Amino acid sequence: MSATADHADGKGGSVPSGAPGAATRLGLEAGWIVQEIGYDDDCDDDLRDAIREVTGEEFVDEDTDEVVDVVLLWFREDDGDLVDAFFDILTDLKAGGVVWLLTPKVGRDGYVDASDIAEAAPTAGLATTSSLTVSEDWSATKLVVPKSAGGRR
Repeated sequence: MSATADHADGKGGSVPSGAPGAATRLGLEAGWIVQEIGYDDDCDDDLRDAIREVTGEEFVDEDTDEVVDVVLLWFREDDGDLVDAFFDILTDLKAGGVVWLLTPKVGRDGYVDASDIAEAAPTAGLATTSSLTVSEDWSATKLVVPKSAGGRR
């Protein structure tokens, strides 16, 4: 696997060139529990497979009783209120955990404007730290609970 895979085109042989690199750029580690919310048939299955390969774990869903290290939230413009979605995911996220908000890229159906994310995050007690392209159709925004908000639960 190349550590320099910058373009996640999702095309190619059995292991697409971009998905493993994108999964690695998400900062995931082996053994981490990943909760996936908002999965639908438009999600990037190559990215999902690469994430499971990095963590060595299957995803858990929103009905889990486990405390999770990472939440993958696939979210589209018509999926409802983003603030509500953020509040819902915080119940299972461990202290110091990470939320990766996956949204369709500009020009794709369901695109979520960056200003909507920037407005919703602090309302839910989250801070946006970075954004990156993870596939041909999806962007990822990393959100964390600021250390100063440690007593949120």
